Amino acid sequence: MATKGLSYLCVLAVGLGLLAAEPGGAEWYVAGQAGVNFADRLDDIQGTGILRGGTAPDFDLKNALVYGGKIGVYPGNGAVGIELDAFHSSPHLKAFNNPFTGEHIPGAHLGITNVGLNILFRYPGQTFQPYAGIGGAALIARLGDSPTTRSDSDVGFGMNLIAGLRAFVTPYVAVFTEYKYTRGNLVFDQAFPAGGGFSGDYRAQHVVFGISYHF
Repeated sequence: MATKGLSYLCVLAVGLGLLAAEPGGAEWYVAGQAGVNFADRLDDIQGTGILRGGTAPDFDLKNALVYGGKIGVYPGNGAVGIELDAFHSSPHLKAFNNPFTGEHIPGAHLGITNVGLNILFRYPGQTFQPYAGIGGAALIARLGDSPTTRSDSDVGFGMNLIAGLRAFVTPYVAVFTEYKYTRGNLVFDQAFPAGGGFSGDYRAQHVVFGISYHF
């Protein structure tokens, strides 16, 4: 799954370069962003390795700060663009009581960096530009040590959905607010000291604010 996701990102990266080379010029921009990750949960938990075939309750995730940056281009200053969007957050796993045994399971640190390539569609207004987008992402995740888990990492494939509004305060500088929805699959094969691990579906909603420079 990770290989498929990275291949998809490479194809979009090539497309970014080809579109920017079209006659008529292009509008490029760079941006910084920060906000909140309203993480949902890791669900459909399945055992891997020696635990293959086993299941577990969903893992609730904590809300977390999110920060990152992006670079994008609108070929010919048109309505369709491509954007490389990278942001990081730490939606740690919450502690819970095992519903089958009553055992208290402590939480664990979780960090996720989303590196996505998205196709954007905007209304190219001079002052206000609403936009929406869709794309694929590499989800670079790291699970920390805890009393029940050991450090492990994964690069999974995810999907991004985006909706936002950009407002120009000068001809070259804009502020924006943006909603992002991410869904993907994470696999931590070496998460447990006894061997084996788990996989789960990751869902998160992000609300960010940022500033961009267009040239």
